[in-house]
Amino acid sequence: MLQNNSSIKSLIDKLWNNFWSGGISNPLTAIEQITYLIFMKRLDDLEAKRERDAEFTGEKYVSRFSGKYKVPGSSDEIDKGELRWSNFKRRPADEMLLHVQTKVFPFLKEFQSESNSPATLNAAEGLFTKHMANAVFIMPKASLLVEAINIIEQLFTEIEKDASEGGQAFQDIQGDVYELLLSEIASAGKNGQFRTPRHIIKLMSELVAPQLGQRMADPSSGTGGFILGYYQYILTDLVGKADQAKLVVDEDGFERATMSAFLTEEVKQILEKSMFGFDIDTTMVRLGLMNLMMHGIDEPRIDYKDTLSKSFNEDAQYDIIMANPPFTGNIDKGDINASLKLPTTKTELLFVERIFTMLKMGGTSAVIVPQGVLFGSGNAFVALRKMLIEKAELKAVIAMPSGVFKPYAGVSTAILIFTKGGETNRVWFYDMQADGYTLDDKRNKIDASDLPDIVVQFKARNNQKENDREAKYFFVPKAEIIENEYDLSISKYKEEVYEEVVYERPKAIIVKLESIENGILSGIAELKQFV
Repeated sequence: MLQNNSSIKSLIDKLWNNFWSGGISNPLTAIEQITYLIFMKRLDDLEAKRERDAEFTGEKYVSRFSGKYKVPGSSDEIDKGELRWSNFKRRPADEMLLHVQTKVFPFLKEFQSESNSPATLNAAEGLFTKHMANAVFIMPKASLLVEAINIIEQLFTEIEKDASEGGQAFQDIQGDVYELLLSEIASAGKNGQFRTPRHIIKLMSELVAPQLGQRMADPSSGTGGFILGYYQYILTDLVGKADQAKLVVDEDGFERATMSAFLTEEVKQILEKSMFGFDIDTTMVRLGLMNLMMHGIDEPRIDYKDTLSKSFNEDAQYDIIMANPPFTGNIDKGDINASLKLPTTKTELLFVERIFTMLKMGGTSAVIVPQGVLFGSGNAFVALRKMLIEKAELKAVIAMPSGVFKPYAGVSTAILIFTKGGETNRVWFYDMQADGYTLDDKRNKIDASDLPDIVVQFKARNNQKENDREAKYFFVPKAEIIENEYDLSISKYKEEVYEEVVYERPKAIIVKLESIENGILSGIAELKQFV
């Protein structure tokens, strides 16, 4: 929770500005390079801690920086100790740049969790190494590397300070810092994908309420935000059940706990085997992997896969799916998976169907869709909505204001909550009018927010006695939705309240105008006396 730490925010801004002025203007390229440097720093710090712990306990520990490293493309071998952040940062600028490019970064690309040896690595455990294979370290000049290293050093000093003074775990603050870095990416991808605001992810996590051991996936995972939402919700839930006093309300009105401090090895292993992400953008896959690792997930499972294509086969595998699929993409008809039956190539429709097929019977999803999906009259639009009503329990449609995804896009969206195989009798609608931030490009924090109320009202909806269609939330029976060709737009069912405006009688208005006119004429007459 960094909203009160101006020093960290200032350092992050400085880091971004240095990369921009240093010649790396593409935000995705910049965040990748920043990520690699932060990861080098994190790796050295973790190793130093393990070495200190081993020395204190007297246990034998073999550092990943012990021994020799064969430099790729040459017959040279160097001591692995020279690859440590704490050592290479002291080199002269030009020498350091060459050293990081040719030795440190290749070593980083071969990174493996300490729990894995090359002989025991399976497909899931080797994802980081697999997706780093084509990664490139881009640093135009040595001075930029030196500046970046200095700022990152200051960042970690601030994190240490915040952890010691604020009582929050170092791991959690480090994760928050990385989230803050990612939030600076203010441009949508070429296929309409963009980063989901974290407070919206928190809301969706609260609405689906996942439990430990449930398998969760995101078929378009991007930087891994929904996986983190699942992870943090479950840990908060576990902490709350153990000691409610350890929960605090965050800036968005949601309860949150210091996560990593309460993470046992058993829970960690269950969680790491329960969270899956897929994306077709290799940069996003790498950022997602790094993001999860920054939050303490040592074995993240995010893979490069096109979940709409013929090669993807993960039907009926997951209990929970949370996603914000690309809105404006299309896929070649010949590449669409045979299990997807909708007569369309539009990704915003196919992804919802894909989510439906990926869910186990009884599995629940929270998915963001553009408003057009709710009322589109095309055959595929109607068929998708019919599927959600007839083959699932469509629990809720939460309409969001158009500014929620600014500065990426101004499109109006909605959250759909549904359970596969359930029976829809009625659908609960909520008209979100404020999400806690201004709805312009700046998205500044404000007090007005419907998010906490949405959670409260959603969980209590079955006890709802009144059904006022003029209110923010109400039910619509299935039969009425069917009559309207499965239209799910809230405007179709909400009754607007119009205030009666009482106008003055024309004669009274004329009298007022004559009085004003007389006053003007009188004033002009007075002025003429002085001419």
